Amino acid sequence: MDQEQHTPPQKNPSKDEILLLSLKLFAQKGFFNTSLTDIKEAANIKTSNGIYQHFKNKQTIANELYGNIIDSLNISIDDIRRRNRKPTEQLRETVNLLFKLTEDAPDVMRFLLLLKINEFLPEEKPLLETPAFIKIKKIFVIAAKEGEIRNIDAALAYSYFFGIINTMLSMILNGSLEKSASSYQAQAWTTAWATIAKK
Repeated sequence: MDQEQHTPPQKNPSKDEILLLSLKLFAQKGFFNTSLTDIKEAANIKTSNGIYQHFKNKQTIANELYGNIIDSLNISIDDIRRRNRKPTEQLRETVNLLFKLTEDAPDVMRFLLLLKINEFLPEEKPLLETPAFIKIKKIFVIAAKEGEIRNIDAALAYSYFFGIINTMLSMILNGSLEKSASSYQAQAWTTAWATIAKK
Protein backbone atom coordinates (compact mmCIF):
# COMPACT_ATOMS: atom_id res chain seq x y z
CA MET A 1 0.00 0.00 0.00
CA ASP A 2 1.36 3.38 -0.99
CA GLN A 3 2.09 5.67 1.87
CA GLU A 4 0.63 9.13 1.55
CA GLN A 5 3.20 11.85 1.29
CA HIS A 6 2.57 14.50 3.91
CA THR A 7 4.03 17.94 3.47
CA PRO A 8 4.93 19.35 6.87
CA PRO A 9 2.97 22.49 7.70
CA GLN A 10 4.79 25.61 6.63
CA LYS A 11 6.34 27.51 9.50
CA ASN A 12 5.95 31.24 9.29
CA PRO A 13 9.11 33.25 9.92
CA SER A 14 9.51 35.08 13.20
CA LYS A 15 9.39 38.85 13.44
CA ASP A 16 13.18 39.01 13.81
CA GLU A 17 13.69 36.80 10.74
CA ILE A 18 11.47 39.12 8.67
CA LEU A 19 13.41 42.14 9.93
CA LEU A 20 16.76 40.59 9.00
CA LEU A 21 15.58 39.53 5.54
CA SER A 22 14.06 42.96 4.93
CA LEU A 23 17.24 44.70 6.06
CA LYS A 24 19.24 42.66 3.54
CA LEU A 25 16.82 43.47 0.72
CA PHE A 26 16.57 47.18 1.58
CA ALA A 27 20.38 47.41 1.77
CA GLN A 28 20.87 45.62 -1.57
CA LYS A 29 17.95 46.91 -3.65
CA GLY A 30 16.83 50.05 -1.84
CA PHE A 31 13.57 50.60 0.02
CA PHE A 32 11.44 51.59 -2.98
CA ASN A 33 12.75 48.73 -5.16
CA THR A 34 11.88 46.14 -2.51
CA SER A 35 8.30 44.87 -2.43
CA LEU A 36 6.44 42.83 0.16
CA THR A 37 6.47 40.05 -2.44
CA ASP A 38 10.30 40.18 -2.45
CA ILE A 39 10.28 39.89 1.34
CA LYS A 40 7.75 37.04 1.20
CA GLU A 41 9.86 35.15 -1.35
CA ALA A 42 13.06 35.72 0.65
CA ALA A 43 11.27 34.37 3.71
CA ASN A 44 10.14 31.35 1.64
CA ILE A 45 6.47 31.68 2.53
CA LYS A 46 3.49 31.17 0.21
CA THR A 47 1.33 34.07 1.27
CA SER A 48 1.94 37.48 2.75
CA ASN A 49 -0.06 36.55 5.87
CA GLY A 50 3.19 35.49 7.54
CA ILE A 51 4.38 39.08 7.20
CA TYR A 52 1.06 40.70 8.09
CA GLN A 53 1.03 38.80 11.39
CA HIS A 54 3.87 41.07 12.50
CA PHE A 55 3.81 44.15 10.27
CA LYS A 56 1.11 46.29 8.72
CA ASN A 57 3.18 47.17 5.65
CA LYS A 58 6.70 47.64 4.31
CA GLN A 59 7.06 51.03 5.99
CA THR A 60 6.38 49.60 9.46
CA ILE A 61 9.18 47.08 8.82
CA ALA A 62 11.56 49.94 7.94
CA ASN A 63 10.37 51.90 11.00
CA GLU A 64 11.17 49.05 13.34
CA LEU A 65 14.52 48.38 11.67
CA TYR A 66 15.53 52.02 12.01
CA GLY A 67 14.41 52.12 15.65
CA ASN A 68 16.31 48.93 16.50
CA ILE A 69 19.52 50.10 14.82
CA ILE A 70 19.35 53.53 16.47
CA ASP A 71 18.68 51.99 19.91
CA SER A 72 21.61 49.62 19.49
CA LEU A 73 23.93 52.44 18.43
CA ASN A 74 22.81 54.52 21.41
CA ILE A 75 23.67 51.68 23.81
CA SER A 76 27.09 51.27 22.13
CA ILE A 77 27.89 54.99 22.37
CA ASP A 78 26.86 55.03 26.05
CA ASP A 79 29.20 52.10 26.64
CA ILE A 80 32.06 53.85 24.79
CA ARG A 81 31.60 57.03 26.82
CA ARG A 82 31.46 55.07 30.08
CA ARG A 83 34.66 53.12 29.34
CA ASN A 84 36.77 56.01 28.05
CA ARG A 85 37.31 59.23 29.96
CA LYS A 86 39.06 61.33 27.33
CA PRO A 87 37.02 62.66 24.38
CA THR A 88 39.82 61.60 22.00
CA GLU A 89 39.54 58.01 23.22
CA GLN A 90 35.75 58.17 22.85
CA LEU A 91 36.11 59.38 19.25
CA ARG A 92 38.63 56.67 18.42
CA GLU A 93 36.34 53.99 19.88
CA THR A 94 33.38 55.41 17.94
CA VAL A 95 35.37 55.19 14.70
CA ASN A 96 36.39 51.62 15.66
CA LEU A 97 32.71 50.76 16.12
CA LEU A 98 31.68 52.20 12.74
CA PHE A 99 34.46 50.39 10.89
CA LYS A 100 33.67 47.13 12.71
CA LEU A 101 29.98 47.45 11.79
CA THR A 102 30.96 48.13 8.18
CA GLU A 103 32.95 44.90 8.15
CA ASP A 104 30.67 42.69 10.27
CA ALA A 105 27.21 44.14 9.55
CA PRO A 106 27.46 45.92 6.18
CA ASP A 107 23.69 45.81 5.60
CA VAL A 108 23.14 47.85 8.78
CA MET A 109 25.63 50.46 7.61
CA ARG A 110 24.21 50.52 4.07
CA PHE A 111 20.78 51.15 5.58
CA LEU A 112 22.15 54.07 7.62
CA LEU A 113 24.64 55.64 5.22
CA LEU A 114 23.53 54.84 1.68
CA LEU A 115 19.73 54.93 1.85
CA LYS A 116 17.96 58.28 2.02
CA ILE A 117 15.97 57.47 5.15
CA ASN A 118 14.02 60.75 5.13
CA GLU A 119 12.46 59.74 1.78
CA PHE A 120 10.72 56.64 3.16
CA LEU A 121 10.59 57.45 6.89
CA PRO A 122 9.73 61.17 6.82
CA GLU A 123 8.28 61.08 10.36
CA GLU A 124 11.48 59.72 11.90
CA LYS A 125 14.23 61.95 13.27
CA PRO A 126 17.17 62.37 10.90
CA LEU A 127 20.21 60.33 11.88
CA LEU A 128 22.10 63.33 13.28
CA GLU A 129 19.19 64.16 15.61
CA THR A 130 19.01 60.71 17.19
CA PRO A 131 20.33 60.22 20.76
CA ALA A 132 23.52 58.41 19.70
CA PHE A 133 24.61 61.15 17.33
CA ILE A 134 23.67 63.95 19.73
CA LYS A 135 26.02 62.26 22.23
CA ILE A 136 28.76 61.99 19.60
CA LYS A 137 28.41 65.72 18.88
CA LYS A 138 28.78 66.41 22.62
CA ILE A 139 32.14 64.62 22.54
CA PHE A 140 33.41 67.39 20.25
CA VAL A 141 32.12 70.09 22.63
CA ILE A 142 33.98 68.51 25.57
CA ALA A 143 37.09 67.88 23.45
CA ALA A 144 37.26 71.59 22.54
CA LYS A 145 36.70 72.66 26.18
CA GLU A 146 39.43 70.32 27.41
CA GLY A 147 41.85 71.48 24.72
CA GLU A 148 42.06 68.13 22.94
CA ILE A 149 40.98 69.63 19.62
CA ARG A 150 40.98 73.10 18.07
CA ASN A 151 38.50 75.51 19.58
CA ILE A 152 35.99 75.42 16.73
CA ASP A 153 32.22 75.08 16.65
CA ALA A 154 31.22 71.52 17.59
CA ALA A 155 28.97 71.15 14.54
CA LEU A 156 31.86 72.14 12.27
CA ALA A 157 34.27 69.78 14.05
CA TYR A 158 31.73 66.98 13.64
CA SER A 159 31.25 67.70 9.93
CA TYR A 160 35.00 67.93 9.22
CA PHE A 161 35.79 64.74 11.12
CA PHE A 162 32.85 62.53 10.20
CA GLY A 163 32.69 63.92 6.67
CA ILE A 164 35.91 62.01 6.01
CA ILE A 165 34.94 58.92 8.02
CA ASN A 166 31.46 58.60 6.49
CA THR A 167 32.71 59.23 2.94
CA MET A 168 35.27 56.47 3.31
CA LEU A 169 32.74 54.06 4.83
CA SER A 170 30.27 54.83 2.03
CA MET A 171 32.95 54.14 -0.58
CA ILE A 172 33.70 50.79 1.06
CA LEU A 173 30.00 49.91 1.21
CA ASN A 174 29.29 50.81 -2.42
CA GLY A 175 32.37 48.97 -3.68
CA SER A 176 34.41 52.02 -4.74
CA LEU A 177 37.13 50.88 -2.33
CA GLU A 178 37.85 47.19 -2.74
CA LYS A 179 39.76 46.23 0.40
CA SER A 180 38.20 45.40 3.77
CA ALA A 181 37.11 48.25 6.03
CA SER A 182 39.91 47.51 8.50
CA SER A 183 42.49 48.13 5.73
CA TYR A 184 41.45 51.79 5.59
CA GLN A 185 40.74 52.47 9.26
CA ALA A 186 44.13 53.85 10.35
CA GLN A 187 44.35 56.15 7.32
CA ALA A 188 40.78 57.35 7.85
CA TRP A 189 41.46 58.16 11.50
CA THR A 190 44.70 60.03 10.73
CA THR A 191 43.11 62.10 7.97
CA ALA A 192 39.94 62.89 9.94
CA TRP A 193 41.87 63.72 13.12
CA ALA A 194 44.11 66.15 11.21
CA THR A 195 41.03 68.29 10.42
CA ILE A 196 40.31 69.01 14.10
CA ALA A 197 43.62 68.44 15.94
CA LYS A 198 45.38 71.35 17.58
CA LYS A 199 48.22 72.55 15.39
